[in-house]
Amino acid sequence: MNQSLVITAIGADRPGIVNELTEILLKAGLNIEDSRMSVLGGEFAVMLLVTGNDISINSVNQQKDSISTSLNLSVLIKPTTSSNQSDDHTRYKITVDGMDNPGIVHKLARYLSQHSINIVNMQTDSSHAPHTGTPMFTVNMMVDIPSGQVIEQVKNDFAALCDELNMDVELKAVT
Repeated sequence: MNQSLVITAIGADRPGIVNELTEILLKAGLNIEDSRMSVLGGEFAVMLLVTGNDISINSVNQQKDSISTSLNLSVLIKPTTSSNQSDDHTRYKITVDGMDNPGIVHKLARYLSQHSINIVNMQTDSSHAPHTGTPMFTVNMMVDIPSGQVIEQVKNDFAALCDELNMDVELKAVT
């Protein structure tokens, strides 16, 4: 029976990191099921969900320190546990755009948390407006809204919060 691990690694960015890491995982007999990779402030960060048999899982766990040393990355390996989350939700994509101000992510996350809305994925980007150079901020999220929530109320309340933050919002069900 296959098991799953989440492997997280971070370190100075350089060409070839993904090639070297994925080669190690392939040689260990692991399959990458899902991944997120990004360079933030010159640091490379990766999260991988991998699956394999007991021998493959044990092999990569035993190699953790040598992987970390050879790739010059801080590596964390964690077995996954089954999710207790109910399928009783609807997935939505949320995009929030506007002028950058401190606290945007926190205020959005606080609203979602207070309404038992789970953030499944979030990505933020900073940029500058083309002609004015004004700092701009974009938040892209995938969230699971519990079926018990009144969607129109959530949309209206979240839009009101975004208005207070001078941000535009788009909230769409994922089909």
